[in-house]
Amino acid sequence: MAVDEHAIRIVVADDDVLLREGLAGLLEQYGFEVVGKAGDASELLALVRTREPEFVIVDIRMPPTHSTEGLDAAGVIQKEFPEVGILVLSAHVEVEDAMELLAGGERIGYLLKSRVTNVDEFIKSIESIAGGAPVVDPSLIHELVTARRRNDPLDALTPREREVLALMAEGYSNAGIGRRLSVTGGTVEKHVNGILTKLQLPESRDDHRRVLAVIAFLEAR
Repeated sequence: MAVDEHAIRIVVADDDVLLREGLAGLLEQYGFEVVGKAGDASELLALVRTREPEFVIVDIRMPPTHSTEGLDAAGVIQKEFPEVGILVLSAHVEVEDAMELLAGGERIGYLLKSRVTNVDEFIKSIESIAGGAPVVDPSLIHELVTARRRNDPLDALTPREREVLALMAEGYSNAGIGRRLSVTGGTVEKHVNGILTKLQLPESRDDHRRVLAVIAFLEAR
């Protein structure tokens, strides 16, 4: 089968060979180009450095200790290749490390394997992350610190800004949010700027500030 020259180039990393091969086959069916498959973190890093993928899907727990090797490798990829999209796909919630990864840049996603029940939604998540929008599994919320901040930063947001922020957390772009809320792109941009200002996020690239806004939303839920 001919490969679309515009297909997203992906490396898949999981120590479970059946899951790894099955996921690679699924991605190819949906038009992605799988340029490498890894069974451990070292192999993943080698593939990323030699095959130059645009996207990586990685399990958190990989050999040899099955602790956070995959997540650690994702952090290395994030620093060395910030333009590469990363989807952490795991059977476990690793709160502190996951939140650190999510706060480290754009094109980052975190999903639990057990909650991936719809293939089309999964593919949409990959496309959203590749496009620069963060995608975070709602289950991560329940594992966050139990003590809420005394002054909830979201209290300053209007109901409409909360709606916009919630859709940002689901991975929607400004255009997608506009369609969901039946408002113009300019109106969405105004709301996003208001959110970023009210949450007092540090000046940086807009995509990175969106990630930080989503994290603030998750922590306050």
